[in-house]
Amino acid sequence: MATFARPENALKRAEELINVEQKQEALEALHSFITSRRYRAWTRTHEKILFKYVELCVDMRRGRHAKDGLIQYRSICQQVNINSLEEVIKHFMQLATERAELARSQAQALEEALDVDDLEADKRPEDLMLSYVSGEKGKDRSDRELVTPWFKFLWETYRSVLEILRNNSRLEALYAMTAHRAFQFCKQYKRTTEFRRLCEIIRNHLANLNKYRDQRDRPDLAAPESLQLYLDTRFEQLKIASELELWQEAFRSIEDIHGLMCMVKKTPKPSLMVVYYAKQSEIFWMSSNHLYHAYCWLKLFSLQKSFNKNLSQKDLHLIASSVVLAALSVPPYDESYGASHLELENEKERSLRVASLIAFDVEPKPENREVLSRASLFSDLVSKGVMTCVTQEVKDLYNILEQEFLPLDLAIKAQPLLTKIAKLGGKLLSASSVPEVRLSRYVPALEKLATLRLLQQVSQVYQTMNIDNLSRMIPFSDFSIVEKISVDAVKHNFLTMKVNYMRGSIIFGNKNVESEDLRDHLATFAESLSTARIMIYPPVKSASKLGETLSDLVEVVEKEHKRLLARKSIIEKRKEEQERQLLEMEREEEAKRLKLQKITEEVEQRRLASEFEQLKNQRILREIEERELEEAQALLQEAEKRSKKKGKKTVLEGEKITKQHLMELALTEQLRERQEMEKRIQKLAKTMDYLERAKRDEAAPLIEGAFQRRLAEEEALHEREQKLEIELSRQRHAGDLEEKRRLSRMLENKILFQGSVVSRRKTEFNRLKEEREERINQIIQSRKQEREAKRKMIYYLRSEEERQKRLLEDEEERKREEMERRKKEEAERKAKLDEIAEKQRQRERELEEKERQRREELLGRSNAVPARHTEPSAMARTVEVAPIAPASAAASPGKYVPRFKRTAAESGGQAPPPETDKWTSGRRTEDQTSQQNDRWRDDSRSAFGGGGSRSTWSSRNRG
Repeated sequence: MATFARPENALKRAEELINVEQKQEALEALHSFITSRRYRAWTRTHEKILFKYVELCVDMRRGRHAKDGLIQYRSICQQVNINSLEEVIKHFMQLATERAELARSQAQALEEALDVDDLEADKRPEDLMLSYVSGEKGKDRSDRELVTPWFKFLWETYRSVLEILRNNSRLEALYAMTAHRAFQFCKQYKRTTEFRRLCEIIRNHLANLNKYRDQRDRPDLAAPESLQLYLDTRFEQLKIASELELWQEAFRSIEDIHGLMCMVKKTPKPSLMVVYYAKQSEIFWMSSNHLYHAYCWLKLFSLQKSFNKNLSQKDLHLIASSVVLAALSVPPYDESYGASHLELENEKERSLRVASLIAFDVEPKPENREVLSRASLFSDLVSKGVMTCVTQEVKDLYNILEQEFLPLDLAIKAQPLLTKIAKLGGKLLSASSVPEVRLSRYVPALEKLATLRLLQQVSQVYQTMNIDNLSRMIPFSDFSIVEKISVDAVKHNFLTMKVNYMRGSIIFGNKNVESEDLRDHLATFAESLSTARIMIYPPVKSASKLGETLSDLVEVVEKEHKRLLARKSIIEKRKEEQERQLLEMEREEEAKRLKLQKITEEVEQRRLASEFEQLKNQRILREIEERELEEAQALLQEAEKRSKKKGKKTVLEGEKITKQHLMELALTEQLRERQEMEKRIQKLAKTMDYLERAKRDEAAPLIEGAFQRRLAEEEALHEREQKLEIELSRQRHAGDLEEKRRLSRMLENKILFQGSVVSRRKTEFNRLKEEREERINQIIQSRKQEREAKRKMIYYLRSEEERQKRLLEDEEERKREEMERRKKEEAERKAKLDEIAEKQRQRERELEEKERQRREELLGRSNAVPARHTEPSAMARTVEVAPIAPASAAASPGKYVPRFKRTAAESGGQAPPPETDKWTSGRRTEDQTSQQNDRWRDDSRSAFGGGGSRSTWSSRNRG
């Protein structure tokens, strides 16, 4: 590690290495200087070294080196000059941002540059090959090579700076500025992943701040300046998250703001609360939570009405209309109906948490929390006077949907109001923090509510309704949409209805004993009858036996009740008193701890200040001595130079001469030289004065003569030009008079011609206007005819398409049935053929058995006769056996016959007529029909190895 006697030497060494293109060695030298414990006293040179150090880190993209150096520099200058650290960090971020922008501009210029040899070619061959191999476009590749490394370095810069500045009361402003710049970086370049990480980093910093409360230089969130910085950072985070459409991060930012204010037990300014509720309303609208969205708009209305003195009446009407329409957009049924117990508990807990976010209770109490609902929302609208500020269209729509009973024409009356409401809205001029009011986005939800109300009211009047009638009653929705809405309503127990597509009708209600609607109606009817009975037959008051026996029971119960209430109030007061005492004790302990911490910090600051003053005085004395020594050496060298010029020799007494004596000699010499120089200047000035005076005396008469000559020439020129101008004016006037007399004769003709031209053009204009109107009417009529023809053609094509589709389906069904029938017949025929073949094989086995027995008999006889009779017997056997094969082969032409028998029959000549037996009688017709199917049997036998056996039998017969 290199060591330097002074900080200036390290800076000089780094500059020398940079000049010879050795930036790595320069960076290592500065890094070793910064991390060394020898130079821990801050000087202005340290700041210069840090500037050079961060420049090298940015050039070489060394983020870790920069972070280490800044951490070391923070420990050096934190107690001495914290502004120096701010300047270095600002310079560091500025350099990183400039290099990233430069890389981005270079990538764009590289993409737009025209660097081709052939102007008719789209791309170079090497570019095409590279794009095919890598699968990247030119812009993607240039961004990956040039832009991405610098953007990554810039992101690491922001992370490192935030890590260095975190949880330090002296660096709060710089921390907030860095966070804002990081947010703008994510917004400008659409870096959603980095934005999520940045939010998590800031969130962890705040969590560590609350976790480690005994940290040195810890920010105090109770201080207004610190709290304002943290709030500004969180609100900027909320705005950027909304612009990047990261709604989950935006909701987490809302929770961060609420948690921060709960920590300090304070409420932000109304201007910030307007932004808070505006962004919160956008988040709940994107998540389809209409109830919470409506509550946020109600909060916005209350804030604007209470604190915005410049709010115009038009803007107030728009905000109030938004509140009412958002409330009407909330579904009128409970969406948690039918859920499990666990789901209901989770939903309740989530609702309570969101309610605390909307109400912004910095000290939430479980007993005071209320679950938000649609009914409570409408009661708040009435109590806070929102309905008095809405427009007339919104008020009429509210009365139709919530107050009136119009089962037949509810949707028809609501449709024109929805059309008018969709056109309302715009930017609020007197409420800049409130987003643009767009009432048109509530129209789909209002149409759904109108459909639900109509179905609800119709179900109370009708039991059955035609689908077509219901579709005509709801003009702004198809029946498919109405069906989806009704399915949700039935699912959440808002309606009871069934759809019968066969009859094309809708059945409302379920008239059984368990029906809730029927039970309500019966209960209401019973109450009405009971009231009427009491009115007709009032009850007779009779003395109660129980009252006589227990006359003091009421007084005893009241006394006991009062005693219990008093005891309960005493217990509550004792609890409150105990909680108050605990709170006071905690506050006193916290105050003592803060006071002790403050005293410790003051003692430490005084000690550091005294040490700094001592070091500063020592440094100043050392610098004064060094400066005096340098001045003495300079004066000595200057005296030697002057003595050499003038040929004089400065008389010096060697080591005995002092700095004071040397300065006196130098000052004496300087005074003498200054006096000589003044004398020379005075002499030269006197000479120049005499010379200038002589020049002016000689030039005065010459200047006067030239002036007189020039004056006479200009007078003559002026008189000549004046006469010429008068003559030209007279000539022009005479010509103009002559032209006027000549043109005055044609004035009447001009007027007549003008009138004729105007009348002709007016007639032409009227004719063209009539032709244009007629042409427009013709075009309108032709377009109507075209639309009518197009509708008819579309209807015809659809009908024809449906008919063709039905024909194709019928044809496919017929083919499928025909195929199934054929498969069935084929299976039956195969079964019959298998049966016949089995019988045939059995017959053959019997014949073979008979043949074998005959052969055995013949062999037995041949053994009994002499050997000389053996050959004739064999020949006779052959003769006897041979006729059997043809007979059996020709027994039936349609039956299966082995190959060797068919071969023997063909080689033996004409076969005898077939014999009729029990196997062949009555089957000739079937054998003829099945003769075509014998081929598959031969093929199957040959496929399973039957061909070899046939050839063997044939060869034996031929042999």
